[in-house]
Amino acid sequence: MKSFAMSRIAVIIVNYNAADLAVAAVESVRARHHGGHRVDIHLVDNASPAGDGAVLARTARDRNWGGQVTLYPETENHGFGRGNNLVLRRLADGGDPPDFVFLLNPDAQLDNEAIAILADFLDRHPRAAMAGAQARNPGDDAPVPAAFRFPGAASHFASALNFGPVARLMTDSQVALGGALATRRVDWVSGAAVLARFDVWRDLGFFDPAYFLYYEEVDLMRRTARAGWECWHVAEARIIHVEGASTDVRSARSDRVRRPAYWYESWRHYFRSNHGKAGALGVAMAWLAGAGLNLPLARIRGQQPAAPLNFFGDFWLLVLRPLLGLRPGRPQ
Repeated sequence: MKSFAMSRIAVIIVNYNAADLAVAAVESVRARHHGGHRVDIHLVDNASPAGDGAVLARTARDRNWGGQVTLYPETENHGFGRGNNLVLRRLADGGDPPDFVFLLNPDAQLDNEAIAILADFLDRHPRAAMAGAQARNPGDDAPVPAAFRFPGAASHFASALNFGPVARLMTDSQVALGGALATRRVDWVSGAAVLARFDVWRDLGFFDPAYFLYYEEVDLMRRTARAGWECWHVAEARIIHVEGASTDVRSARSDRVRRPAYWYESWRHYFRSNHGKAGALGVAMAWLAGAGLNLPLARIRGQQPAAPLNFFGDFWLLVLRPLLGLRPGRPQ
């Protein structure tokens, strides 16, 4: 196997309405030496309505980013997967593709020589195609979950029910593996900071363009696993991550909010693509059962329901109707 002692690594950052954070993400990459690896940065602006494209272009001139950072000022919002695909396909068509690609969220920053650590790890583990970094919130030394199991019916039921005794009985189905996790093989890692072998993802067609946002990295990593490759969480590589800065969808927020339509559409596409229609309906029924049983439990405990705001109506319109062969509804 080729030695990657001096690998070429393409860093991709896809920005939407987070120009200041995206600049900090770029600078966190530029500030590291990367163990001698050659690192180029590709910064996509997904037609941010706040005028981020102009801000990033001006910053590139003022800070002399020069040939190290390539800007992609888009005129439409492609979402996460398709935004990354813009760069991935250009790299694939360029005749001299990189050895690795490192996806970095605009709301994330390197906290150490994470890119070099991950690249060296993949070099030492030839069956590993992907390696993700440990993440923590700004100002907090405690790691947050960045490695996961693939979701299924049991995990959806237990999470939606939100009842401690049941959750403890179903620990092995819990999706998030916890923040303080040692380096180990996992099902998938956060797309906020993941290094992957470029040729492996190229052979798989990169991200499925059917996704706008959410589940696209889970889908790609599941397809990578099916192709026989491993995914690892590498605790020695560290990033700082301000989750949800662009989308306002956060995994640990305490207030009950409504999820956007594209979240449900991505959920439906993921489970239909990876489990078939019957499997997707089975997971959907498990989620509905857990959410339904949670309603009286939450009332007894004086809590808000665990399900997102307007969950049952949105789930019927955007998930169940299409899975049953009906036209998707339009949430009000």
